[in-house]
Amino acid sequence: MKQILSGNVMGQFKNFKTYSAKLVQPMERKIKTVLVDMSGTIHIENEVVPGSLEALKRLRKTDLNIKFVTNTTKESQRLLLERLRKIGFDIQPSEIFTSLTAAVKLIKKNSLRPFLIVDDRALDDFEGIETKDENAVVIGLAPEMFQYKTLNQAFRLLADGAPLIAIHKARYYKTSTGLSLGPGPFVTGLEYAADCKAEVVGKPEKSFFLSAIEEFNCQPDECIMIGDDVRDDVAGAQDCGMLGILVKTGKYRTKDEEKIDPKPYMTVNNFSHAVDRIVTNLLHQ
Repeated sequence: MKQILSGNVMGQFKNFKTYSAKLVQPMERKIKTVLVDMSGTIHIENEVVPGSLEALKRLRKTDLNIKFVTNTTKESQRLLLERLRKIGFDIQPSEIFTSLTAAVKLIKKNSLRPFLIVDDRALDDFEGIETKDENAVVIGLAPEMFQYKTLNQAFRLLADGAPLIAIHKARYYKTSTGLSLGPGPFVTGLEYAADCKAEVVGKPEKSFFLSAIEEFNCQPDECIMIGDDVRDDVAGAQDCGMLGILVKTGKYRTKDEEKIDPKPYMTVNNFSHAVDRIVTNLLHQ
């Protein structure tokens, strides 16, 4: 399948591969922006990860840019914000960058009419997008839709040449009842059956991270990412030239930090500890 993601953002970093290969050492960096994962890092469903509310207040007392970046696709940005504010977080809509946002931009740019495999609570973000006579498949985390009839409908579109867009390919995620399958296994199944390759728009794609920091006029080596997913959050950010901090909350499993190379810049107990390390280690050099 043709790659349909444009090079607009990547074009701003013309020598990106060379740039990434010559990473500035951590002690030489001036950190300007902090990217923060949400689910599993600062909250798990309707529960705050202990210490996160106070830690965010400490982080806001610095002069750092803050952006919340998430692969959450089970609910629209509006519903996500309502959930976060209800449990005590003071976050503005402009501070959130989601993989749903990235997917909608891609759909509009390419005038696609998607067959949407997304949770009903996420449909707000697709308002105004034409979905009749589908010519693409868009898949996010939609547990209620991961059944044969729906997946077979998607397969038939793909077999006829429609592109497959994965809002993200997370293997699993953390809920209040334990680990649960993410959309990744279902995306991979469709790729295998239809002999195609999905265009992934969320983490760990470089274009996602670069889009998230575009407004701040900073370079990747001036950014740090905090998250509970060693591959999508930490490895994805570090592949861009950012620093990555892995937290031992959410989906973290023992020895996750050993699953990527290079390893995370730091592995800490939680978001609160991550903020403390940033303030202590990276802002006073």
